[in-house]
Amino acid sequence: SVRFMGCGRTEIYGWGERLLCHHEYPIQGRRGKGLLRAYVEYMTGLSRSQSTRLIGGYLKIGRIAPKPSARPRFKRRYTAADVQLLASVDEAHERLSGPATRHILKREFEVYGKPEFERLANLSNGHLYNLRQSPRYGLRHYEKTRPTAVQIGERRKPAPNAQPGFLRIDTVHQGDGPEGKGIYHINAVDEVTQWEVVLATPRIGEAWLMPLLESILQQFPFVILNFHSDNGSEFINKTVAQLLEKLLIEQTKSRPRKSGDNGLVETKNAAIVRKHIGWGHIAPAHAAPINQFYTGFLNPYVNYHRPSAQAEVQIDAKGRKRRLYKQWKTPFEKLLSLDCPQQFLRPELSINALKRVAASMSDTEAARRMQQAKYNMFEQIRRSA
Repeated sequence: SVRFMGCGRTEIYGWGERLLCHHEYPIQGRRGKGLLRAYVEYMTGLSRSQSTRLIGGYLKIGRIAPKPSARPRFKRRYTAADVQLLASVDEAHERLSGPATRHILKREFEVYGKPEFERLANLSNGHLYNLRQSPRYGLRHYEKTRPTAVQIGERRKPAPNAQPGFLRIDTVHQGDGPEGKGIYHINAVDEVTQWEVVLATPRIGEAWLMPLLESILQQFPFVILNFHSDNGSEFINKTVAQLLEKLLIEQTKSRPRKSGDNGLVETKNAAIVRKHIGWGHIAPAHAAPINQFYTGFLNPYVNYHRPSAQAEVQIDAKGRKRRLYKQWKTPFEKLLSLDCPQQFLRPELSINALKRVAASMSDTEAARRMQQAKYNMFEQIRRSA
């Protein structure tokens, strides 16, 4: 047999109302009413009790209409425009964690004075994920570091004591290709402020690496006191040791079976380098456009406009340390929160000069500018490949 079903409640109710009206259901006899009721049940797939309730409503008010909901309805606080604005911010920053995104939304309204962020500035962490799930919300290749037995640098974990200038540095390899090895990213992160500088090099030999290390050290706004790396031979060698000795920078290296010694920069390798550059092979010839992107766009965005979790260390009665991540600040905000931050800067820099750089554009504007530059960079690499 053939059976027809309505697509939804509105269609079923409309069809049933037209049927009962056409056959003048109220004036039908008992047999006619029974036939119409059975026909409604068969065509709509409704149960006998449901059909009786709908027909009763038709006899009472002359039409079939759904009952209004008796559930309490709360006033909607965040509009569709707010959801789209949140989606645009997530697109620009490549969807950071909830606390980091909330900090950006708050800064857009309070620091940069953008009125469209007024409601989102007070968005809770839980409801942020609710909005992300709403309908309107718009291969890896690892190369292990080669160990070295050269006795350069002291094996110990640096102790910055809330003073910037203690760098954690690591190398990220951009995969192998048919023509050979890909480029290498050199990632350096300050332990206290999480100020980060990333640059790329075609090779990690001394002729390529030494000028790059000097450029990295110069891009930090404060005086560098410590240089900490793992035991890879690209950093544990006499040439790097002589450079650091000339600049009066202490060199340390990670201890065996202590993965946390260089853990900070390892997390930044994934959160910054891999997130924005990816895992695919990039030939060494493309190091120049990548460095232009790093120096002009990614490094300023990360240091002035991208919040990071700042650890608060608590020591209990037994002397055990516990790290709590309750504060979210950009590296520049963290630098400003230190006591007398001017004393840590290089002589030619001032806090006001750094503030002018930070205030030149909002967080989301800097993120969109960085994303456009990244798109242009990959287009340039694709055309020249």
